[in-house]
Amino acid sequence: MASTTHVIVTLALVTLLVACHANAQLTADYYATSCPNLQTIVRSVTQQAVNNESRMGASLLRLFFHDCFVNGCDGSILLDDSTTIQSEKNALPNLNSVRGFEVIDAIKSQVEAACSATVSCADIVALAAREGVFALGGPSWTVLLGRRDSLIANLSGANTDLPSPLSDLPTLVSAFQAKGLNLQDLTALSGAHTIGQARCITFRGRIYNETNINSNFAATRQATCPATAGIGDNNLAPLDVQTSAQPFDNAYYQNLLTQRGLLHSDQVLFSTAGLQTAQVLTYSLSSTNFFRDFTASMVKMGNISPLTGANGEIRRNCRLVN
Repeated sequence: MASTTHVIVTLALVTLLVACHANAQLTADYYATSCPNLQTIVRSVTQQAVNNESRMGASLLRLFFHDCFVNGCDGSILLDDSTTIQSEKNALPNLNSVRGFEVIDAIKSQVEAACSATVSCADIVALAAREGVFALGGPSWTVLLGRRDSLIANLSGANTDLPSPLSDLPTLVSAFQAKGLNLQDLTALSGAHTIGQARCITFRGRIYNETNINSNFAATRQATCPATAGIGDNNLAPLDVQTSAQPFDNAYYQNLLTQRGLLHSDQVLFSTAGLQTAQVLTYSLSSTNFFRDFTASMVKMGNISPLTGANGEIRRNCRLVN
């Protein structure tokens, strides 16, 4: 009996240890000893990049989102094509659209010089997203760290899992729920569109065909986005017409109240009665409430299926597996 009990207890302990390893938690102080200057380096390089081009803050934030929604926050979006990798950069939502790779390279170079083979590219992307927001006057938050880098990319996943700017509300809700994010997360994270720009091809259908749009706003956008497909596809327009350059604020939600959301996927947050409409109203009146929920949702998004422990690797070059 004693022997049987010992075996059962031992198996239980092994099971517990395996479960704990599989669900290893990210921590705020993960690099406190191994790379103490990490966050200073990331802030410095990101701030310089945003000073050179304010749009870069939005690009780095979007890079993090597009990484986390495909296979989790694992740096897979950074991988270039190779004999064994089909890069996510070639997926339709990313091609000629996702930016900021050179900034991540610059951060990685300095981090490697300070603490070689220690910090993952996935963690650098997470930190750069925060610093991009902060550099544009937005909130800061504690980024949990300890992710490792993927050995693979997922081109097909990038084509299917990333929400489209043409998506209706049920499709958006479903896409976020599939990643463990709820309607509040969807509404708060959409506020990232208070910065950045979008290409004509992503909003042409809205400005010419939709009725829940301010007519003057539509006319303004039509001036640089012709109705004919293929003409001016890459012409840019600010996602937030009120404060297109800076800062990171709650004007995005105020735009939705007046039917001046640029993307179809923006305006649907306020075109349908429900919780998301109540949240839009709340955020439009209070940047404090928006910042609170946005930062909480960013932390939550950063916890989507990270690789930890012995999984993945610490890449020496963010574009290539070791």
